[in-house]
Amino acid sequence: MTPVRISDALRAVVFEPTRDLTEALDEFYAPDYTHRSDGETLDRAGFVEMVTRVRGQVVSGTVRVLDELRDGLRYAERHVYEITLADGSTAQREIAIFGTYAEDGRFRHLSETGFDLPADDVA
Repeated sequence: MTPVRISDALRAVVFEPTRDLTEALDEFYAPDYTHRSDGETLDRAGFVEMVTRVRGQVVSGTVRVLDELRDGLRYAERHVYEITLADGSTAQREIAIFGTYAEDGRFRHLSETGFDLPADDVA
């Protein structure tokens, strides 16, 4: 098992999408994947819908990992992302993620929470 990283998933799925979305999602997320963000839990189908919507809005983005930890099948990571949207606006957010891996090293579940950063305040 070679475990995946959320920074690589973000790059492949949203920020630098050079591959088919289904192929990219299958590389990083298990078939029974669930995603919890700010109190809402999505199954894999709901996650795919959300990612498809976001991918259509994001023109470019970067991610900088601040902390990352693996312990067996458990995963934790904190990063800052910066994105530019199709309407020309930009955003920066700091995100904390906790989750689990499937036996094959793909994400089985991730829970995330985060906050917006002012344009001049990058951790």
